[in-house]
Amino acid sequence: MAPKFFGFAILVATTIFATSAVAQDRNELTGIIGRTFISDQGVRGATGADTVLHSGNGLTFEVNYGRRIWSSPLAALTFEVPFALNPDEDLHFKQNVIPVGYRSYFITPSIRANLFPSNGLSPWISFGAGFGHFSEKSELEFGGVNPGKTGTSTGVFQMGVGIDLRIFNYLTLRGQLRDFNSGVPQLNIDTGKSRQHNLFVGAGVVWHF
Repeated sequence: MAPKFFGFAILVATTIFATSAVAQDRNELTGIIGRTFISDQGVRGATGADTVLHSGNGLTFEVNYGRRIWSSPLAALTFEVPFALNPDEDLHFKQNVIPVGYRSYFITPSIRANLFPSNGLSPWISFGAGFGHFSEKSELEFGGVNPGKTGTSTGVFQMGVGIDLRIFNYLTLRGQLRDFNSGVPQLNIDTGKSRQHNLFVGAGVVWHF
C-alpha cells in the first residue's frame, strides 16, 4: 500500500510542478531601449530656404507586460501592453515659433502573434490601439516663451514587427520596430498633417515567468 501511495504522491507532485511551470511561462515582462524616428515635414506658408520641420531621433524606452493566451507548435498569441516613453524629442525650424521640443508617451494594448514560439528564433507581428500624450516644452527653440498649448492627447494605433531569440528558458533577446501612428503635437505651425508616424526601433530583453 505504501509504495502505491508513494508513487501516486510523486505523480501528483510532478503534475502540479509541470502545470505550474507552464502557467509561469505564460507571463512576460520586457524592457526595450532604442530611438524614435519621425520624418521631416514641410511647413505651409513658409518661404525661402529650408521650409521643413526637422525632428530629432529621441532616445526612447519601452516597458511591456504580456500574457500568452493561446499557443501551438506553429504559432502563439499574446496579449501585450507596450508603454513607450520618449522623454526628449528635439525639434528644429528656421523661424523662432516652435517649442524647443516635447516629451511623449504611448500606451497601446495589443495582440502579438509569434511564429514557431517553441523554437530558439521566433518572428512576430503585433497590432493594437490606445492613447498617447505630448508635453510640448514651454520655451521656444531660440528663446522666449512658447505661446501655444503645452499638452496634447491623442488616439494611437500600433503596428509592430520583431524577432525573439530565446537564450534561456526564462530569458529572450528581442529586436523590434513599432510604428505608433498618432495625432500631432501642437507646434504653432501648419504642416497640413493630422497624423504622424513615430517609428520606434529598439532592442532589449524579455523575462518569462
